Amino acid sequence: MPEVVIGKVSDFFARPVVAGIELTGALKLGDKIHIKGHTTDMELTVDSMQIDNENVTEAKSGDSIGIKISDRARRGDTVYKVTD
Repeated sequence: MPEVVIGKVSDFFARPVVAGIELTGALKLGDKIHIKGHTTDMELTVDSMQIDNENVTEAKSGDSIGIKISDRARRGDTVYKVTD
């Protein structure tokens, strides 16, 4: 499936497992993303997203979001949106 770059991981927290992502594209709940880096390779569906600790349903380019992820990510990892 085609993928489009929508941002980079800017921060990572181990408990809970959350990635901070600087968006360069739009993202909304239900979107499937692929986080890829030197040692990172995971796909997941966005089921919750926050901006400044407030739950949001969508975010746009320039936003800094936090999402729960399934595994460790690292700063600089690329975030792709998987498109059908």
